Amino acid sequence: MMSYYILIGAITLVSSLVSGQLKRKFKKYSQVQLRNGMSGAEIAEKMLADHGITDVEVISTPGQLTDHYNPTNKTVNLSEVVYNQRNAAAAAVSAHEVGHAVQHATAYSWLTMRSKLVPVVQVTSKMSQWVIFGGIALMASQAMGVMGQYVAIAGLIMMGAATLFSFITLPVEYDASNRALAWLKNKNIVTPEEYKGSEDALKWAARTYLVAAIGALASLLYWAMQIMGRD
Repeated sequence: MMSYYILIGAITLVSSLVSGQLKRKFKKYSQVQLRNGMSGAEIAEKMLADHGITDVEVISTPGQLTDHYNPTNKTVNLSEVVYNQRNAAAAAVSAHEVGHAVQHATAYSWLTMRSKLVPVVQVTSKMSQWVIFGGIALMASQAMGVMGQYVAIAGLIMMGAATLFSFITLPVEYDASNRALAWLKNKNIVTPEEYKGSEDALKWAARTYLVAAIGALASLLYWAMQIMGRD
C-alpha cells in the first residue's frame, strides 16, 4: 500500500502545482483589460449569435472557476467574475464555454460520447475503489479467492470507465479552446496582446484535465498490477 500512497501523493502534488499555476495565470490575465470593453457575458452572447445558436442562455453562477456548459438545460454558466468582468481571462473562459455549446449544436462526436458516459461514471467512480478493496480482501481467503478475483476485476472495469471518461474529456476540452481562440481572433474580439493572455490561460486550464487523465490511468494500472499479481 505504501507505493499506492506515494503514487497518489505524486499525482496530488502535480495536480496542485498545475492548479496553482492556473490560478496565477487567471489572476494575471484578469489585469489585462479588454480594449473593446465587452464583459464575459456579452462575449458569450455574441459568440452564440455568430454561430446561429439561439436556444442557449448565458447565466451567472456563484464561485470561482465554476464555469461550465450544461447540455441538459442548454445554459452557459459563467462564474460571477467571468460574467461581469471585461478582461482577457474572462474572454477566454466565456468563449471556451460557448465552444462547448457549439460542440453540442454541431453534435461533436467526442462530446456526444462523453455525455453518454456521464450517468455510468457518476455511479461507478464512487464505488470502484471499494469494490476493488473488497475483491482483494476476498482473494486472500482460500474459500472465496476465485470469487474475490471476479469482484476485483469488476471494480477495475468500473475504474476503467472513469479513466476512459477522463481521456475522452481531453479532446472535448482542447477542441472547445481551439474554437474559442479561433473565434476571438477571427472576429477581432481581442487585440494580439489580449489574445496571448487568453491563449495562455486556456492552455493551463487544459493541463488540469491532462493531469487528471494521467492520474486516473496511473491508478488503474496500479490496481490492475495488484490484482494480477495476486492471481
